[in-house]
Amino acid sequence: MKTTSYYPVIQVTDVQESAKFYIDNLRFKPLFDSDWYVHLQSIDDAGVNLAILRFDHETIPEPMRQETKGLILNFEVEDPDAWFDRALKAKLPILKPLQDEIFGQRHFITHDSSGILIDIIKPIQPSDEHAADYTDPSAIAT
Repeated sequence: MKTTSYYPVIQVTDVQESAKFYIDNLRFKPLFDSDWYVHLQSIDDAGVNLAILRFDHETIPEPMRQETKGLILNFEVEDPDAWFDRALKAKLPILKPLQDEIFGQRHFITHDSSGILIDIIKPIQPSDEHAADYTDPSAIAT
């Protein structure tokens, strides 16, 4: 069986408000736009998609009709510093300021209008200790 596509679907109360956040702040455009579901695609890369679904929609099994919580969406970017500047100008909440991590990331964390964490990341060279944790050496940023 071959997977032909993969994208997260977040369950929220206000679909349009959430979609607006991703359109305004993370360079997405809508491919399908209704009051209960919006499918978004990155303006920069057609392979990067995100869907937003009203949490109480009938397509969701009744016991699971709840808002998404405890999720972090990672967006790997070329220039996290520029994205950090954009986040500051947009007055997004900065939960973790821009910084380098010894495990191999330069990143910062904000959240969307529903409280879903957004981690803006660029892989960087990890410390020697953490480089040993990579099972595929080609995955290490240089």
